Amino acid sequence: MRLESAGQTHVGRRPHNEDAYCVRPELGLFVVADGLGGQEGGEVASQCVVDAFKEFGERMAREGEAAWPHPQDGRRSREENLLAVCTELAQRAVQSRRVGYLREMGSTVVAFAVGEGGAAVSHVGDSRLYRLREGQLEALTRDHSITEELREAGLEPPPRGQSAFGHIITRALGTERSEPTVHRVELRAGDVYLLCSDGLYEPLGPERMATSLALSDVAQACAALVSGAYEAGSRDNITAVVVRILEA
Repeated sequence: MRLESAGQTHVGRRPHNEDAYCVRPELGLFVVADGLGGQEGGEVASQCVVDAFKEFGERMAREGEAAWPHPQDGRRSREENLLAVCTELAQRAVQSRRVGYLREMGSTVVAFAVGEGGAAVSHVGDSRLYRLREGQLEALTRDHSITEELREAGLEPPPRGQSAFGHIITRALGTERSEPTVHRVELRAGDVYLLCSDGLYEPLGPERMATSLALSDVAQACAALVSGAYEAGSRDNITAVVVRILEA
């Protein structure tokens, strides 16, 4: 299959941008990271994460199987193993810089890998991957958050934006709880995937996201998502990466 992809970020109504992203279709690698809000160095943490993913993806392209730092997990696909290793390296990169005024920094991440063996997604925190398939939008990640823990316990928490704990995440890179959720993704021609930070999905909602993702040009889709989130009142940084799957 072939890919069309684009990415865009906007500082929004914040004084600086703590989001970072990566669009590397030649590596089949796409990443969005969101530095922990309110913490010094959030922009440093998110860039550390994106750089770790890019650097290992580039190393794999150069060295092939010799690049693996340890044996692959036989229960996982190559793409799942790739994302698991990238997340491990990103965790080390962030932790190594948590000194001085950066000692409290951290980052979420969502990453999407496409290769000959299929596709996979990994995430830590509340950055998300969505898929638009035949007009239907579906979230392919579940936030690591207090809200989701309550939902899993059988409770129905208030909407994210109306809760005192709605933005509290339970995992982040750089912290002690950094284990990613990694799983395979089945690809079909015509699928459109969106990686995004919470500054995008929270103000927009599924219907407006689906409308933008249905645009024929991925760059236009990115621009519509980011501008739409800003116009809808987003108070956070806003980042979108869009990937469309095409027939070979």
